Amino acid sequence: MAEVKSDIEIARAANKKNIMEIGAKLNIPSEHLLPYGHDKAKISAEFIAAQREKKSGKLILVTAINPTPAGEGKTTTTVGLGDGLNRIGKKAIVCIREASLGPCFGVKGGAAGGGYAQVVPMEDMNLHFTGDFHAITSAHNLLSALIDNHIYWGNEQNIDIRRVAWRRVMDMNDRALRQITASLGGVPNGYPRETGFDITVASEVMAILCLSMDLKDLEKRLGNIIIAYRRDKSPVFARDIKADGAMTVLLKDAMQPNLVQTLENNPAFVHGGPFANIAHGCNSVVATTTALKLADYVVTEAGFGADLGAEKFFDIKCRKAGLKPDAAVIVATARAMKMNGGVKKDDLGKENIEAVRKGCANLGRHIQNVKKFGVPVVVGINHFISDTEGEIQAIKDYVATLGAEAILCKHWARGSAGIEDLANKVVQLAESGQSQFAPLYPDDMPLFHKIETIAKDIYHAGEVIADKSVRDQLRAWEDQGYGHLPICMAKTQYSFSTDPNLRGAPEGHTVPVREVRLSAGAGFIVVITGEIMTMPGLPKSPSSERIFLNEMGQIEGLF
Repeated sequence: MAEVKSDIEIARAANKKNIMEIGAKLNIPSEHLLPYGHDKAKISAEFIAAQREKKSGKLILVTAINPTPAGEGKTTTTVGLGDGLNRIGKKAIVCIREASLGPCFGVKGGAAGGGYAQVVPMEDMNLHFTGDFHAITSAHNLLSALIDNHIYWGNEQNIDIRRVAWRRVMDMNDRALRQITASLGGVPNGYPRETGFDITVASEVMAILCLSMDLKDLEKRLGNIIIAYRRDKSPVFARDIKADGAMTVLLKDAMQPNLVQTLENNPAFVHGGPFANIAHGCNSVVATTTALKLADYVVTEAGFGADLGAEKFFDIKCRKAGLKPDAAVIVATARAMKMNGGVKKDDLGKENIEAVRKGCANLGRHIQNVKKFGVPVVVGINHFISDTEGEIQAIKDYVATLGAEAILCKHWARGSAGIEDLANKVVQLAESGQSQFAPLYPDDMPLFHKIETIAKDIYHAGEVIADKSVRDQLRAWEDQGYGHLPICMAKTQYSFSTDPNLRGAPEGHTVPVREVRLSAGAGFIVVITGEIMTMPGLPKSPSSERIFLNEMGQIEGLF
């Protein structure tokens, strides 16, 4: 048997083309590509604006079952499908999110696909890339500094310092910063108050950048950020302390999508990166809408399982940007089905068809949920070497009972050649005109009713519980004109419930709402459930312990 190369060995052996050649494939003139080295570039705002009136291609969403320690390979399948569509003669672009340093050094290491379905340069994408996340962090913290400075110099806006709503951010997992006291040290340092840090990918500035159409829209949304409340409970906006202009300046380059390539030298847009369990989990609207003008097919992904990523993609991103997806792929693996069926991680290498069948309930729930949005679905079975024919057939048979098809994909081992069947099926679905996309709930539904609709229709919960203070807050926002906003649920990614240990397809569980936050600039209400944290902590043995430079100066441990 041939030796199986590791992801990093495959990435290092990539035969990358100059990024100008990749841009030329999309008819992007070199003067509209701003290169960062030889293998990545930003696309100019002028070029993007010139594409607006062109016809859009087909939009394909790649989503997945709830993640397990067994691994599902959603990004790997997204990249593989993009290559597969190009292989069968379609002009396709992959659109994915940028990686956060938090999980990179925390739990998961890198996030750029795997095997022969990767986006490169892998190391750059997982570290500082083109500096977008640093720009977002800086813009966010500039606003934080301006708030405290405004209070220090007389507080013209009459901000109630007990009601400052804007926290600071950093792109790292650091539980010690979740709750802090700032401005200690006496009069020269300002007024002491409680505050804290969130991770950059949970920042409203990240969400705003990913939902803005252009710099003018960006500046308007930044100005709409609610930073604090006065004693009469009236909101104070970022524009009230003249923060929006300088924040936009810091984000000018970050607004431009990044162009890179797959291992097969096909174009990939990598831009933005809000978390999917605590934010809306999609790459930028500007990257997706631009890609749709340049290609026949755009393959994009939404974070974590379809209960979070796909729901937010449909109800927030598509609603806000006027996008209409043509088909959806749900990624599953035999290994993950076995885990959902009760098999321990150490035993996943052994055939267990009964556990696969039992675990398919999780997949079935996601299929039914995506169909609720009117989008045709196909299941992509991401192949692992240890999978048996019986296990794969069990998944195919189960999916067929739900009126869908499951297709085995071997892109990790074979690249585009291993995913042709899925590519052909996606084309068939997208060109059939079957998609009747509609969001789950209307704009004018009351906010708490929207939360209940998501919890009951998508999570299959029995009830939503929330303190009177939460319900009163939602009603107050409705009175202030924010009742039309969609909901962004902050929930564990590991389960349909708010209990990360409850696998499969639980029914009748309770969804406790702990807190609600108004993201007036991004244009949604964040609903924090269960034990979810907007600043994650590091695990006992973080990935950073295994990341280092080897003797040749190469980075080890990102995969």
